[in-house]
Amino acid sequence: MPQFKSIISRIVILHVAAVAVTSILISVALSWLLNYATDSIHNQAMKKQAAALAQRLQTMPDGKLSLNLTPDLQGLYSQPYGRYSYAVIDGENRVLFSSLKDHAALFPTHTKSRNVEFFQRSHGSATVSGVSIKRSIGGHNFWIQTGEDLDNRDVLTDDIVAEFFRKVGWIVLPILLVLLFTDIAIFRRALKPLRQASETAKRIGPLRTDLRLPTTEIPREVQPLVLAVNQALDRLEEGFRVQRDFTADAAHELRTPLSILRTRIETLEDRQIGNVLLSDIDSMARIISQLLDIAELDSFVIDPHEKVDLQMACAEVVEFLAPMALAQGKEVALMGTPNPVLIHGNAEMLNRALRNLAENAIRHTPSGSAVEFIVEENGTVSVLDHGPGISDAERDFIFQRFWRRDRNITGSTGLGLPIVQRIVELHAAALTLSSREPTGACFSIKFASQIVQKTSV
Repeated sequence: MPQFKSIISRIVILHVAAVAVTSILISVALSWLLNYATDSIHNQAMKKQAAALAQRLQTMPDGKLSLNLTPDLQGLYSQPYGRYSYAVIDGENRVLFSSLKDHAALFPTHTKSRNVEFFQRSHGSATVSGVSIKRSIGGHNFWIQTGEDLDNRDVLTDDIVAEFFRKVGWIVLPILLVLLFTDIAIFRRALKPLRQASETAKRIGPLRTDLRLPTTEIPREVQPLVLAVNQALDRLEEGFRVQRDFTADAAHELRTPLSILRTRIETLEDRQIGNVLLSDIDSMARIISQLLDIAELDSFVIDPHEKVDLQMACAEVVEFLAPMALAQGKEVALMGTPNPVLIHGNAEMLNRALRNLAENAIRHTPSGSAVEFIVEENGTVSVLDHGPGISDAERDFIFQRFWRRDRNITGSTGLGLPIVQRIVELHAAALTLSSREPTGACFSIKFASQIVQKTSV
């Protein structure tokens, strides 16, 4: 049997095959039943005719047997009509009366014949079907035979039998098609809960471990599978929770020894070594801070009524990072609309995302160049640099946690861009990356679908 990927296709094909076989069997069965009913009616009619002939048989005073037919019976068995025939045979197999031209018996008979027997035989070019009944008249046994020429039948049942398959075929075909489309609609409706469960399953991921497959309308046969999947998701969610808690707890616990270590290093007499160690501690503190950010973002939910001024958020980040950029011989510029652009979002999280993008841009842009913030009224903010850019091969990795182009370069943790991506997802925004000419990269966050207000100053 061919394997069908769709359960609906499998059910429909098998159902069509079953209906086709059933329709053939029903047609054959009905045809047999109709033939049986027709033969039964025919046999009963022949018995009645034979009984009517038997009533017309009388014994004459001389002992001979006479047959007195009414005009109706004479017409019924007349040779010109040719449809019905009869014969009367005595105990010595002599034909006493016959409507046939050759005065012959319709069917063979003998003294041991039963009281009623049905026959069918060819008589000349005709096929005669009828009955032979045994009657005792005047102390002698006689056999009265009546038959019907099957080639000359014109009753309604004969037409039905002859045309049955062709007529039934035309009836079964549209019924089968209607049944097929009805089945498809029924199957699609019956499988609707499974499609809804599939849509829910598509949204389940590391960032949405709280979702579960619905069980209220799931068919009883599939419920054990759905329950097992939900139980597996419960275990996965617990595993993610333990991992997040461990990351947050470890980061919190590391902050205290780092603070103590910083205090002790600041008391060193050799300031050159102390400054190097303080730089390393700053890098460690940054990693810990970003780990805490990731742990917080995994369970963070944005208030749908919270609003942020995108232009002001960019201005705050530029003001905060300007001293660091100037110390490295670089600049940070804010461009675009000076008007407030209000969006749905969390100000602190948005500030973290913009700051991570800006720090990444400052780190890679060469001295003497500028990192540019461009805020557009359609709710898009872009961060541009003049660094080496990002190749097509690297675009598949830059949002992976702890990925770095060159691990020998200090100051980069590989967590900044993953944090940006997670914050963008929380705001239902879109993060895009494009290259600049001749060199550089442009990260854009579009909040267009989330814009709530734009006002002019």
